[in-house]
Amino acid sequence: MHIPYMDLSVRDPVLKAELLQAVDQVLSHGRIILGPEVDDLEQRIAERSQKSHAVGLNSGTDALFLAMKSLGVGPGDEVITTALSWIATANAIVLCGATPVFVDIGEDLNINADLIAEAMTPKTRVILPVHWGGLPCDMAKIMEIADQNGVSVIEDAAQAFGSHINGAMTGSFGQVNCFSMNPMKIFNAYGDAGAVVTDDDSLYEKLVSLRYGGTVDKEDCHYPSVNARLDTVQAAMLLVGLRKLDDKIAHRRMIAEFYSQALDDAVICLKQKDGYFSVFSEYTIIAEDRDRLMDHLTSQGIETKIRHPILMPHHTAYKHMPRPHIPVAEHLISRILSIPNQEDVGVQEAEYIANSIKEFYA
Repeated sequence: MHIPYMDLSVRDPVLKAELLQAVDQVLSHGRIILGPEVDDLEQRIAERSQKSHAVGLNSGTDALFLAMKSLGVGPGDEVITTALSWIATANAIVLCGATPVFVDIGEDLNINADLIAEAMTPKTRVILPVHWGGLPCDMAKIMEIADQNGVSVIEDAAQAFGSHINGAMTGSFGQVNCFSMNPMKIFNAYGDAGAVVTDDDSLYEKLVSLRYGGTVDKEDCHYPSVNARLDTVQAAMLLVGLRKLDDKIAHRRMIAEFYSQALDDAVICLKQKDGYFSVFSEYTIIAEDRDRLMDHLTSQGIETKIRHPILMPHHTAYKHMPRPHIPVAEHLISRILSIPNQEDVGVQEAEYIANSIKEFYA
């Protein structure tokens, strides 16, 4: 049996037909940039995120960058974030001229909210939590710390579109919150795409400007910025995906529940707290002898991924900074492994993967 970690080809003929029809509609009306499908998508993302406004962008990285720009984050500011994320999280902070302050993680691979307060300084401007693999962070604690210290919260919900805590959606807690819809995400475009959501009318207007070179009415530049507009073709295909998203989430949660029961005696499976709802953009296990397990699964035709093998403060670009105290992250980074859980994984494939893992430890 060969099980890829993720198959990005579109094999479902019904889905392919709907996607091609959506693209054809865009080609027919010709509004290639910020067309009507972008407006429709933004409204639906805002509603689903329990926010008043959404701004469609060309990537999750630009979503993070422009979210911080909209809040005025710049030189001299510090942004507290997790040690474990894709490097875009740290890069967006630095590109604003601010300094990332890396905080250790907990056993759920999310930022340890109990360590945030001691990382605060008079320079702290923003707390930037990342919902790892779709599992929500402890947002109640994070918002409490932010409110007590008068700082903003930006959620990096790149992997967590559709996750929630007792019905409060990830992306609904902070002042400005970010999503990525690249092909690896559960709510995926067919290329790069992203979005920012907010309740603040003035921030919304500023974000609309920032995505279009910082211009107002697409003419007069008020804020030097980048081109971060969302292509209409991607918005049109995302609208197709949004109609199917709940079914995708239900399938991934079913596979996750199977893994959690089948593998509980062999590896550590991430647990959802009561009231927490994860979309399982990734299914990550914590496994001893991880590298040999990975080789064993490869020999069985099972593709796995380490997401992400280098902690953000350990990247070459950030080695000049003081080394943070992150013992849990440094311990777990050699043990985490993501296994296939996409929609193509059925019960038979999940059983094969689970049995292969148990066989290795046996």
